[in-house]
Amino acid sequence: MSWACGLFGHQPVFRADGATMRWACARCGGDAGAKDYDTATDASRYAAAFNRRDTAESGTHAPMIGLLPLRLWQHFRRN
Repeated sequence: MSWACGLFGHQPVFRADGATMRWACARCGGDAGAKDYDTATDASRYAAAFNRRDTAESGTHAPMIGLLPLRLWQHFRRN
């Protein structure tokens, strides 16, 4: 485990190898696991769904007080 994984946690990346979905950490490169699906289509669909990052909507559903600086920053960035 690298120091970045120790500090920030693992960053899993998913890929499909036929009907098997495998995942590994993007920071340290360590293999984390695998799961077999019925078809290769299912494996690739799940891998794509798990790799999706919702950073575009970060902070839009945040609590009002706790993340007020983030909301202000987004407001001024849009205007």
